[in-house]
Amino acid sequence: MEKSGDGNGKAVRIIRMGTRKSQLARIQTDYVRDKLKELYPDVELQIVAMSTIGDKILDTALSKIGEKSLFTKELENALEKNEVDIVVHSLKDLPTTLPPGFTVGAILERESPFDAVVLHPKHAGLSLDVLPERSVIGTSSLRRAAQLKKRFPHLEFADIRGNLNTRLKKLDEKDDFAAIILAAAGLKRMGWESRTSQILDPSDCMYAVGQGALAVEVRAKDTDILNMVSILHHHDTVLRCIAERAFLRQLEGGCSVPVAVNTELKGTLLYLTGAVYSLDGSDSLKETMQASIVPDNEVVRSSDDCAHVGVTACNISESALASAEKLGVDLATLLLSKGAKNILDTARQLNDAR
Repeated sequence: MEKSGDGNGKAVRIIRMGTRKSQLARIQTDYVRDKLKELYPDVELQIVAMSTIGDKILDTALSKIGEKSLFTKELENALEKNEVDIVVHSLKDLPTTLPPGFTVGAILERESPFDAVVLHPKHAGLSLDVLPERSVIGTSSLRRAAQLKKRFPHLEFADIRGNLNTRLKKLDEKDDFAAIILAAAGLKRMGWESRTSQILDPSDCMYAVGQGALAVEVRAKDTDILNMVSILHHHDTVLRCIAERAFLRQLEGGCSVPVAVNTELKGTLLYLTGAVYSLDGSDSLKETMQASIVPDNEVVRSSDDCAHVGVTACNISESALASAEKLGVDLATLLLSKGAKNILDTARQLNDAR
């Protein structure tokens, strides 16, 4: 964070926002910048764009690279060196355990967390269940492939990498894929909702932990910035995502294993469905649990006291945060007691061997 003059001798506060260079990442960062600008009109917000490992390695499936922070490492390095003050991420890209000294200071209201089917133009008007036998579906996600292989056994699945623009171009300009699966949130943010042929219901394909939500990562000890961005927290999204992240962390899952979730907050009840899958979807475990989310009497807390699975949310009830985290841990513990570790270990070994 810097200060400079505005030409009238008045000091202007400068906050530098780190982001990936892709069009979607820039759109997401601009969205967060505009929110902050509304709240803090006197602050100058500068965007610093950079490439990450995940952006540079495009010929290998994400699950094969073996790096947990594919889309975050370079951004966090810049944060650590004080080259930027905050970093905007898709929450699903952030590992459930952040490097020491970092925290998620804000989770914004979630866009649709569901997955979307984008069909090749020649298949316009169809859906996955009526595509021709052995049609190839492009996805770089083991989670999507595992669920859809079981649900649509007549289809085949192949890796497709690149940002949204690249993947859509590969779909439209070649005949390699009958369809690709993308996050509905990304398509909406890019203004490409018209390309959505089908939204996948959780009964067909549950989503990734944190999918559809934007996260603002900051230095944990930078209380000034932390307090500034915390106003962007969206209460229900925070509680849902903390439950999801706690579930994934307890399972010790990541992008190299197929783990999926579905959360709903109805009144004071938070419902979490979680599942693990073998690579081909033939073996799976799926359970649902619920927890009562009752706010406590608010007291002033230090940032250390209100951190849960890498998220600091001092403006949300501590008992609500703790209940959401416990729900995720309890559901993962239940699945582990039923054999989830064997399924995930086997999936990881098979993926490594591919």
